[in-house]
Amino acid sequence: MRNLILNTIIIIFFICVSSCETKKNNLPDDNINIEIKKNDTLAFYNTSLSIDERVQDLISRLTLEEKIEQMMNGTPEIKRLNIPAYDYWNEALHGVGRSCAATVFPQAIGLGATFDADLAFRVSSAISDEARAIYNATNKKGYHNRYNGLTFWTPNINIFRDPRWGRGQETYGEDPYLTSILGVSFVKGLQGNNPNYLKTAACAKHFAVHSGPEKLRHEFNAKVNQKDLWETYLPAFQALIDANVEAVMCAYNSTNGEPCCTNNYLITDVLRNTWNFKGHVVTDCWALVDLHNQKNEGGHGRVKTPAEAAALAIKSGISLNCGVTYTALGDAIKEGVITEKDIDEQLIILLKTRFKLGLFDTKGSNPYDAIKLDVVNNEAHRALSKEVAQKSIVLLKNNGVLPLKKDLSKYFVTGPNAANIETLLGNYYGINSNMVTIVEGISNAISPTSQLQFRLGTMLNKPSINPINYATGNAATSDVTIAVLGVSSQLEGEEGDSIDSNTAGDRLDYNLPENQINYLKELRETVDKNPDNKKPIIAIITGGSPINLAEVEALTDAVLFVWYPGEEGGTAVADILFGDVSPSGRLPITFPKSLDQLPAFDDYAMTGRTYKYMNIDPLYPFGFGLSYTTFKYSNIEVSSPTISKEENLTVEVSVTNTGTVKSDEIVQVYISDIEASVHVPNFQLINTKRITLEPGSSQKIAFELTPKDFEIVKNDGTRTIESGAFKIYIGGSSPMKRSFELGTSKMSEILVNVK
Repeated sequence: MRNLILNTIIIIFFICVSSCETKKNNLPDDNINIEIKKNDTLAFYNTSLSIDERVQDLISRLTLEEKIEQMMNGTPEIKRLNIPAYDYWNEALHGVGRSCAATVFPQAIGLGATFDADLAFRVSSAISDEARAIYNATNKKGYHNRYNGLTFWTPNINIFRDPRWGRGQETYGEDPYLTSILGVSFVKGLQGNNPNYLKTAACAKHFAVHSGPEKLRHEFNAKVNQKDLWETYLPAFQALIDANVEAVMCAYNSTNGEPCCTNNYLITDVLRNTWNFKGHVVTDCWALVDLHNQKNEGGHGRVKTPAEAAALAIKSGISLNCGVTYTALGDAIKEGVITEKDIDEQLIILLKTRFKLGLFDTKGSNPYDAIKLDVVNNEAHRALSKEVAQKSIVLLKNNGVLPLKKDLSKYFVTGPNAANIETLLGNYYGINSNMVTIVEGISNAISPTSQLQFRLGTMLNKPSINPINYATGNAATSDVTIAVLGVSSQLEGEEGDSIDSNTAGDRLDYNLPENQINYLKELRETVDKNPDNKKPIIAIITGGSPINLAEVEALTDAVLFVWYPGEEGGTAVADILFGDVSPSGRLPITFPKSLDQLPAFDDYAMTGRTYKYMNIDPLYPFGFGLSYTTFKYSNIEVSSPTISKEENLTVEVSVTNTGTVKSDEIVQVYISDIEASVHVPNFQLINTKRITLEPGSSQKIAFELTPKDFEIVKNDGTRTIESGAFKIYIGGSSPMKRSFELGTSKMSEILVNVK
């Protein structure tokens, strides 16, 4: 009996010890980060160790099945290690998207139109503040859904080489330099500047040579020569790698015959070996399915089975699969095509991101843990969204009617996009409870004694069935008609999102929908019936890509292109219309006169494309935009007319506001190698600066040019500086002739010799 009691006591003791250990190891996961107590058996929680040591410890504790599960975007909880579920998939293209209510900034192409890298940094810093606040709050509640994480698959730094591409709105435009400076700033704002932690993790996508056709993206092969690859398609990616972007997303399509997610040249030779990229590579979503789907199934037909696709991706350096193809990695090991060591190598890279985000650290050790929900869509962020919208709006025509007075007797606002929230958003958007449409912005701006009539007038892209239309007559009795036309994400965007597009979101018809043009003609005819008292018509155009606006320009007195201007879009448009702010946006992409001016959509050669390679006058050139004032460029000077290939060069110019309105001006610097031994761009943007000038005031602007600005890309893709003459242009637009015809002040230019 004595031995039985003793044994019982011993058993109870071990049960208590075991229970205590279990409680100590099974830490709560409903806090911002896991609460960690010292436990020598869980070294990956020990912050005194290096990230490499902690990752190795965690890897050593995972079963093969757990390793595989941690390499797909939606990772499950591992209870025995106190690791909560985590989904890598999140979006923040122009605000935290698809999650909680958040600030909606103008679409990326609108940010491109600001030409302002500092503004891009302020926007992404605000977005990452909101992202951390949302993560902190939702994680505390134990929510680990998709779009609750801190890994954001943005920015999209593909080159908008053809206006037909529906997803071009996600980019910063057609120029590699502009894309680079805005993309780098955006990454820095998202990731923060803490030496120990990432604020959020950014991702450069889609690597590489990706810009439609959207309908063929799962099977398409983009053929590109080395010169175009290194002159146009890769520079922005290299800039973001140099800025330590945490992740890179490989594209759906093939490049030069090899799917981008298994492209040894792009991933191994360029990304890893040439650029020394240390972060993780993630597939576009379900891109690995395209590897084993055959040509007749709309895929690449690169392999035959999911196991072969998964194994090939691992061997190609893909750490994270958006999708479920990596569930076949176990079969691939059984078949002997990869080893567990191959999986470990990629998982090590991937897990480092979560450690950098502080997801395995004690709550409070990460400075970003303290960011609270009151930062989300606060007044400062709303004001910033409005500022971006104001600076993005491009004035394409003005015969003097703008700015409008706020106390006219009667205003008529019409058109399918005047009261449409969707045209504030674009794609990859968030949303909140205070979205200001254009008609709301105008209504809020005008005098309370002024009359405002609003009628839709026409639908987005279909003619009216009812032959009676009460809208048109208002144009004859109003002091001004404001027609809000254009497109929306119903018609342009990503495959699957553009629900009223029969071309998977691409815009193969370059014109405005015919019913909109017909309605605008009716408005014009109504106004013209009284030639002695003809009232102006102003067109406000929404959209994320170039549109043929030749008829719109001919039928109206002023044209504003406002992109997808975000939550304060209506307020910003009103600020421009009524002169509270002078327009200063510039086109980040060339508007051709018609698609006849362009090569075929599926031709990835840059010949004849963008302002750099077009030899014919477009409708509106890259960098173009009017103001409510005029600017003069004069007294251009260089520090030396002749420099060596190793020297920097200072270029100065005086800019004068020669009008009567305070305004921002976007000073643009272009260079042209006029004696190159190979075909080079007609000119290319190498620097830009936004300045503000009072009426009559001048400012001397200095730019420091480095040897890199004088480099050309040879036919084999290598860069060099050749001796000879270079022309430097400084002005308010690109040097295309059409700029001056439309009213932009002529540029200053100067020759420099490189010896």
